[in-house]
Formats: sequence, structure tokens, C-alpha cells
Amino acid sequence: MAERPPVVLTIAGFDPSSGAGVTADIKTIAAHGCYGVGCITAMTVQSTAGVRRVEAVHAGLVTQTLEELAADIPIAAVRIGMLGSAKVVRALVEFLGSRPGKAGKLPNVVLDPILRSSSGAELLDAAGTRVLIEKLIPLADVITPNVDEAAVLTGLKVTDLDEMRAAAAKLHSMGANAVVVTGGHLEKAIDLLSFMGKVGFEEEVFKAERQRSNSTHGTGCAFATAMACHLALGRGLAEAALLAKTYVAAAIAAGHPLGRGTGPVHHLYRMNQQRRAAGNGGE
Repeated sequence: MAERPPVVLTIAGFDPSSGAGVTADIKTIAAHGCYGVGCITAMTVQSTAGVRRVEAVHAGLVTQTLEELAADIPIAAVRIGMLGSAKVVRALVEFLGSRPGKAGKLPNVVLDPILRSSSGAELLDAAGTRVLIEKLIPLADVITPNVDEAAVLTGLKVTDLDEMRAAAAKLHSMGANAVVVTGGHLEKAIDLLSFMGKVGFEEEVFKAERQRSNSTHGTGCAFATAMACHLALGRGLAEAALLAKTYVAAAIAAGHPLGRGTGPVHHLYRMNQQRRAAGNGGE
């Protein structure tokens, strides 16, 4: 019998272009040798050209979906993305907070605090953002805001490494256990991991050249989901963050033009590598 892969749960919106959201997450999870299950929190009308409309799923349906999955399948990690409404955020907080009294806390919860789309559409209202800050951040094992999201969450300016450090420190004071502030939009693609070590908070800084590519839709989703996968596979925070950053960089580099706007990263680029290797006789 084949070994059962770790199961990674994605809780996120539906992007019809599959560059981001649940369907993109499923591709990322498969690319890492895990098995993906999903709970859709919102439906969107969007393409590579941007988000046109957002409709949050009824919070009761989200709760029922999560309870059904958690009762049936052992979940090794969770990636939380777009939530769409304050009611959905509250439902998720109640679900995660109630787990210890049921079947134990879900492990390796990665919160990607998606507030706005890259095209500027609002993906979580002000009330939902407040609940996320006050209630959801402390329930996550790691949160992965980009510099813009970190600025909204903390009220600080976040444009360089020192400001990323200040934002991470404030997020810790707000209840965050571990933080990865991603700086892919900066001139130098710097990511900062800050976490509680043996003698206080420790940090790791990951640097890379920024890639000039139009295939960057869904980078934040891919990073957070890849991190969840590596945690599900038993890797530590620093290794998970480094490998997730490497995966996203390769997925951007392997991207191909698609649509009339910002195209998606190539989540399954490794399949092409495997086909080429097979075509070369495994050489």
C-alpha cells in the first residue's frame, strides 16, 4: 500500500483564473507531494486583468465544511487565505478556537492575511480586518503578510528591512507566534522570518534578486501554501520559509504569458522538468 501523503487544508476564496485562491493552492499542495482539501470562503469574478466582484460564502456553510473535513480526515497543516467577510472570519475563529475541546488543535496553521487584491479590490472589509487582528492572528502558528499587509495590520510604514523588523515586533505584541514579512514588491526581494526561539525572538533574513516578470499573480498564496506543506512534512520554520521562497521564485521564472493582465505563476513547473527528464532517458 502506498504511503499516505500529509493532508493540507486550504481555506480561501475561489479565483476563476486559478492563479490564486483554493484552486491555485491545490496545485501548490500537489506540487509538494501532499494531498489538498479545501473550504471556499468567497466566490469572485476575476481574471488576470483584476477582480470585478466578490461574494462571501455564507458563514454557516464554511463552518459545516470545516467541521465535516476535520471529523473525517487527519489534517497536517492549514493555509488560511482570503476570507471575504467579518462573519466568515468569526466562524473560522470559533472553529479553530473550539478544536481543543473536540479533536485537538489543528496543526501548522499558516495565516496569509489577504486584505486587498493586487489590482486594488477590497477582499476583506474593515470589520473583518479587526476580527482578524484581534482574534485570528493569535490562533495561527505563523502569519505571512507582505509589506503592504503588514503596514495595514500594524499601522506602521513598511518599506525596508528595518521597518519589516519593527512590523514583525508589533505583530508579535498583537499575539502572532511567528511572522514572515514578505518583500517581493521591494527592489530587493527580502523576506524576514521572526519567531520565538530559546532565548527570545530570533530572525532569519532571506534575500534574492527581484524577478522582472509579468507572471506574478498568486505569489503570496503560493508562498503561504508551500510553507504549510513543508511544515506538514515535518520541516522547521526557517527551512520551510526558505524552501517556499525558492519554490515561488522558480514558479515565477517558469511562468508563461496568460491573459491580458498579470499572469499566474506556474505552480506545477516541476511536472515539465520531470517530462523533460523522462524524454532524455532520465539523464
